[in-house]
Amino acid sequence: MHPLPRTGLAVGLTTALVTTSLALAPAAEAAPPHANLAPATDTRWAEDLDRAPVAVRTDDGNVLSWRVLGSDRPGVMFHVYRDGERITRAPLRGATSFVDADGAPGSRYRVEAVGRPAAHPSTEEFGVWSQNHLDVPLDKPAGGVTPAGESYDYRANDASVGDLDGDGQYELVLKWEPRNAKDNSQAGYTGSTYLDAYELAGTRLWRLDLGRNIRSGAHYTQFMVYDLDSDGDAEVTLKTADGTVDGRGTVIGDASADHREPDGYVLSGPEYLTVFDGRTGAALDTVDYVPPRGSVASWGDGYGNRVDRFLATVAYLDGEHPSVVFSRGYYTRAVVAAWNFDGEDLTSRWVFDSDEVGKQYEGQGNHNLASADVDADGRDEIVFGSMTLDDDGELLYNTGLGHGDALHVSDFDPARPGLEVFAPHESMSTSGNRGATYRDAATGEVLWSIPAVRDTGRAAMADIDPTHEGAEGWATGSEGPELRNVSGELLATTVPAANFVTWWDGDLLREIADHQYDSASQLGTPTVSKWNWEADRSEEVFRAEGTTTNNTTKGNPALQADLLGDWREELVYPITDYTALRIYTTTAPTEHKVTTLMHDRTYRLGVATQNVAYNQPPHTGYHLGA
Repeated sequence: MHPLPRTGLAVGLTTALVTTSLALAPAAEAAPPHANLAPATDTRWAEDLDRAPVAVRTDDGNVLSWRVLGSDRPGVMFHVYRDGERITRAPLRGATSFVDADGAPGSRYRVEAVGRPAAHPSTEEFGVWSQNHLDVPLDKPAGGVTPAGESYDYRANDASVGDLDGDGQYELVLKWEPRNAKDNSQAGYTGSTYLDAYELAGTRLWRLDLGRNIRSGAHYTQFMVYDLDSDGDAEVTLKTADGTVDGRGTVIGDASADHREPDGYVLSGPEYLTVFDGRTGAALDTVDYVPPRGSVASWGDGYGNRVDRFLATVAYLDGEHPSVVFSRGYYTRAVVAAWNFDGEDLTSRWVFDSDEVGKQYEGQGNHNLASADVDADGRDEIVFGSMTLDDDGELLYNTGLGHGDALHVSDFDPARPGLEVFAPHESMSTSGNRGATYRDAATGEVLWSIPAVRDTGRAAMADIDPTHEGAEGWATGSEGPELRNVSGELLATTVPAANFVTWWDGDLLREIADHQYDSASQLGTPTVSKWNWEADRSEEVFRAEGTTTNNTTKGNPALQADLLGDWREELVYPITDYTALRIYTTTAPTEHKVTTLMHDRTYRLGVATQNVAYNQPPHTGYHLGA
């Protein structure tokens, strides 16, 4: 991580460079950029990323794209070189997307920045992908047999990214789950959970074996990949236990301990929080997990469902340095603990415990959480479901709306100051028969809601309709599906899928990322669809054959983030035999020049938090839409 200058492009809250150009052809000058669509503000953080150029072979020639960095000056321009020769007569001033109609499959390219860029004036030479994806080979773990005699094998599950070695390029960190992974409500033994680190070329850097005393499932292991000590190399932080083995083969705790109950639950034994070195996987520091489980029944049941509900995120609680935040419980008691890491030691920053501050704060957490500067003081808050904790761990507000399954935080309404929150709710008696609510992120004031008579499990919000200012919010499973604009106006009673949304094509609207799920094989073929706001229906624009979505009906990618090329997002899915992760990039033309989304703090923290429990798509901290 490095500080950005106080002048030029900033990449924090309400920040983006969004300009347009009209020409995307070789040897042609792009039209002058239009005015910024979002103001720039000061910030003191950013990963030192390279430009991540990518070229893909298409019927129209070779399509190139690359990053605009948060450290670039607003007027940064680019030249493109093919096989050592410059092919742009004048610098490209608009979108960092370029079609080389004369390029060949074997062409080699280099992109050079002009206009005094702050860093990375020139890329290394790069070649052309034959298709719109890159396969990252995986080292699939061997299967095993449980104490009950049940065999299992492994499938690639959620992934995250970080610059593990400080070279300006992302590496992938992948969670392997056994096929017998369990929800907390389900009894039974599971295999061990593994975490692997891979370079994009497929080299495995290390593997963590969490061991028999960490049960496998969506709610047990949340892993934060982030540069916590700001030395340029990302660390990996997660909950560990007796028998966890780090990337160098060192065992944490008692290697021989087996704390599993006869029904597979792990309800005794020490619990730890460990930060691992991103380069080697070596354990750097291990502390006791906060809070300890104590009496299992005190969390709401006696068999282990509620006690082992874990969440995690990263937040800039002082506005300048990242802290890692881990929690336990949300159906009843909720404890949230913030930690700092200085390169050697994990130290407690603060702890919020509903047992200490008040029973009225029980039951407000979701299956996810978010970090964002909701009160515009430069420091991040923790949006913990229906309540929000201030940067100092004190309660900012509690809506009392109760538990829910999804959470979306962004500047959904550009005409209204600050951020907003859109979320569904499970208990109608707690929410007041509101299936989903749209609220002010700073105060918790409910601005409008979607009525319901039962648990509303899915909801999403994004700008999918250009005929109304701001984003649209929709919920499924309520009294009747509803799609509303930011003013609360009902637009439609048919809605898109509410799994993931993504920036995929060339406009500033988001597309619908979903899947076609086959319950027999438990595989979901990923799809990307455009919402037709005139016909009120989704229309498929891309299908990722040969790959599968994660987490059964949740239908999410292993990872969605702005990983390569320009600002559009990449979608990462396992191929169906789980021997590779496939990174898809779009080749759609665009007229928009946008700073890499990974240099917006809210979005970057959303990517870090994406793997937590019920995965949610990342959102920017400013309004990026039509």
